[in-house]
Amino acid sequence: MKLYIIGVGLIGGSLGLALKQSLKNEIYITGYGRNKDNLREAKKLGAIDSIALNLEDAADSDIIYLSTPVLKIVPIIKELTPFLSPNTIITDAGSTKGEIFSEIKRILPKNIYYIAGHPMTGREKSGVTAASADLFKDKTYIVIKDEETPQNAYDKLMNILKNIGAKFSYLPIEAHDSAASVISHLPHIAAAGLVHLLKQSENLDTAKYLIGGGFRDTTRIASSDPDMWADILTTNKDAIARDIDKYIDILSDIKSAVTAKDRDKFYSFFDESKKFRDNLLYEMK
Repeated sequence: MKLYIIGVGLIGGSLGLALKQSLKNEIYITGYGRNKDNLREAKKLGAIDSIALNLEDAADSDIIYLSTPVLKIVPIIKELTPFLSPNTIITDAGSTKGEIFSEIKRILPKNIYYIAGHPMTGREKSGVTAASADLFKDKTYIVIKDEETPQNAYDKLMNILKNIGAKFSYLPIEAHDSAASVISHLPHIAAAGLVHLLKQSENLDTAKYLIGGGFRDTTRIASSDPDMWADILTTNKDAIARDIDKYIDILSDIKSAVTAKDRDKFYSFFDESKKFRDNLLYEMK
């Protein structure tokens, strides 16, 4: 099996490490990317077997895995298409699907298959040095089901991906993008917003001295790759804008309670969120 990874960073590198750990010589992985030092490090770590010099090297690949910022996916596929063999499978790790899915389906020949995916995992650090063979273990991995793609293409892809230890679920595009907005995209905005709030503080030096676990934990994901997140907000704007409006309503409501010193409102606010989160975590076990 020949796998060609475009973007051997945190996700692409972790995929390579997991597959090489599980399949060893049963899979040959080629890595391609703009940062040659990163690719050399990926090979040194064992995430890939060889470094591709250009996209033409993907010609004889069975599966091509794109782990790049979302807005780079369509241009790369356009550039790749002339070199691909029939029955090649293209998949990705993009955090949004709706805006790019129809465009990819439009430009691909009928005998090359795009299977959209999204591993619901990550870290605040980027690059292959942050990669881990266990990154996907027991994490949800969304696969978009498309009736136009033959089942044998799904079977071929899943026969490889099953070796990374993820829990796979199939979702329609709309459901994926809507859910990803509230559980992933908005939390990143909120974390970055808190950092901006601290930066604007009139007592910044004192606040920095007092920072503890609460601020560190809540804002951890604000250290994520800004290029990736700029693309995500661009390509899932409708769902994100809707959830920002809802979040503003929640904050406005609690602001009114703060102004009125409404302790009962405060109690209900925290009590309801605690109970819902505790039950949610219990259900996820």
